[in-house]
Amino acid sequence: MRFTSEQRLDDGVLEREFTLGEIPGILWTPGSASAPAPLILLGHPGGLHRMYPRLAARARHCAADGFATATIELPGSGDRPRSAAAEQARAEVRRAVEAGQPVGEDTVDRLILPLVDTSVPEWRAALDALLALPGIGGPVGYSGGVIAIGIRLAVVEPRISAAVLFAGSFVPRALFEEARRVTIPLHVLLQWDDEGNDRQSALDLFDAFGSEEKTLNANMGGHTGVPRSAGDAAAGFFTRHLGARHTG
Repeated sequence: MRFTSEQRLDDGVLEREFTLGEIPGILWTPGSASAPAPLILLGHPGGLHRMYPRLAARARHCAADGFATATIELPGSGDRPRSAAAEQARAEVRRAVEAGQPVGEDTVDRLILPLVDTSVPEWRAALDALLALPGIGGPVGYSGGVIAIGIRLAVVEPRISAAVLFAGSFVPRALFEEARRVTIPLHVLLQWDDEGNDRQSALDLFDAFGSEEKTLNANMGGHTGVPRSAGDAAAGFFTRHLGARHTG
């Protein structure tokens, strides 16, 4: 991991951009902490530059609760090399959605499964590097992003103790089987009128999760209409399970 820039935000949060090999990422740490901060990995749908305002807002909210946060760019997004197969599958998704037709399972598999297979090892490598830094400690949480990536991480990465997952992206059928192996505490956010999400599929996925503690936070509204109360509930979930200290 190599840090490429550093700035102190107006609330005291330290923001550092880094590269992990060829993968860009950003780390945010609270302005003041007397002990290593628990870490939350911030998932997103790809495009760090485009997503930066939302990611930074989430990071600053987490920092106020005593958490460090970090994110990395997804394969095929931002300045990372594109995959012709993924671009074709993405075009098929757009055509189906614009025509008001269901997206075929084969298209979802070709778009999502390679993304999960590539990105999850990258997240785990980033976690190795992040936990080796001074001021960063466990436990670790995962928040948001492509829900299929969150499912795989929850299954294979024992250092992740709890996860907030956003229902609102396609999930291959094979990931439903992996969801049955998830055992960590989960807080799942569902926008009831999400125009790009199959509500019944999201409910079926929630039912499939094997966790003894799992909460579904469903709110009226579309994909971008998440109420502030939902964010507050997710923050409370992480505070309970990761033990963050308010920096006050």
